[in-house]
Amino acid sequence: MSVSTTAAAQTICAQLPVLGRDVTVPLVTGGEVTYAALDYAASAPALQRVWDDVAAYAPYYGSVHRGAGYLSQLSTDLFENARKTVSEFLDCRADDQLIFTRSTTDSLNLLAAALPADCQVFVFETEHHASLLPWKDARVTYLNAPRTPAQAVETLEQALADRDPFGPALVCVTGASNVTGELWPVRELAAAAHAHGARIVLDAAQLAPHHPVSVQDLDVDWIAFSGHKLYAPFGSGVLAGRADWLQAADPYLAGGGASRKVTRREDGGVDVEWHDSAARHEAGSPNVIGAYSIASACKALTEAGFDTLVAREQYLIEKVRAGLAEVPAVRVLSLFGDDAPRVGVISFVVDGWNSSHFAAALSAEYGIGVRDGLFCAHPLVRTLLGSDPQTQGECGAPEAAPGEKSLNAIRVSFGAGTPDEHVERFVSAVRELVTDGAKWNYRTQDGRCVPAV
Repeated sequence: MSVSTTAAAQTICAQLPVLGRDVTVPLVTGGEVTYAALDYAASAPALQRVWDDVAAYAPYYGSVHRGAGYLSQLSTDLFENARKTVSEFLDCRADDQLIFTRSTTDSLNLLAAALPADCQVFVFETEHHASLLPWKDARVTYLNAPRTPAQAVETLEQALADRDPFGPALVCVTGASNVTGELWPVRELAAAAHAHGARIVLDAAQLAPHHPVSVQDLDVDWIAFSGHKLYAPFGSGVLAGRADWLQAADPYLAGGGASRKVTRREDGGVDVEWHDSAARHEAGSPNVIGAYSIASACKALTEAGFDTLVAREQYLIEKVRAGLAEVPAVRVLSLFGDDAPRVGVISFVVDGWNSSHFAAALSAEYGIGVRDGLFCAHPLVRTLLGSDPQTQGECGAPEAAPGEKSLNAIRVSFGAGTPDEHVERFVSAVRELVTDGAKWNYRTQDGRCVPAV
């Protein structure tokens, strides 16, 4: 990065501050330190702006839809304007529907419930469980992990060429891996799907917080993501895309809000006329605060400018990868290779270390929060590690001797609001732990490694 680009990118950190940036945590070795939150891929901290917007609205909270009172009308307008804001953020088509859900997992389960009869689903084994598992009632074809973006497209094309050409089909693919951070060739995969008469849904949980996402430019049929990864952790998610399958399906939840008219029959039963709009799948009192928080985050990211956000994040990625490359015991995991474009998600193993032990030491001795394990993407991580399903060993002992296969991995992830000091402290801590070992004793408790009292 040039000096001017670096300065602009560092300004983003100040323009998009997050909650918890001044929180201090105790160290087992004594004293306190400012917490370094480096687990954005699991749940990103809330943007300060999102929190401020929600706090400003909270006194005016009221029921959404059909309420005659002023606060109800205000809340309804807020909810529907949030739908419009998020649709614009995703560059949806004019006739697309945007449904507010609880999360990416909820969104993809909703779509799975709306699939036409005898639909065939194609999904790579490299998917996060949220997009790997919901298709249990469909005919599922699991595709092997590709080792290049071009191979991903070729694998999909071959699988689609062999399918029933007259039945409905859906491809599900991630935009950015929650394990390696690598970007997937979404536009090319969408073109392959459409060329063979299939539709495609994009899991953008890890992509939307880091890169601009355009439904029209990528030419995907649906997109799903979560608020809690987009700096809006208030229990809301989004499914946006084509309306026909959604309108033809039974409501995801049966109840008030999804129904337009309910009448009693002479035989004692009821007849229900369901909405055709997004309300069809939004039964019950909607999470207006969650929807508003996502809209607030979308506005903040758009106004900050993704060009600068991406440049800032690339600067942090290069800093972390360069630091880890200087530690011979560290191996960074990758499907597509070192030169593949990626977001701020990096997983690695440390030769001779148990991953839970290493992550516990980063937290307890350095105040750094990372993730360890299989990251709800078990087939992918095991493919990258070359390991079979096993139970992790005791945290006080090495997970694998030098040269042996590791069973789990460590993940560091970051984004808007991450200061230089956090990633610098992380790289320094990795180097010290590998060189000098942990300063404290650790034990296994409920399957996790924790500091011994």
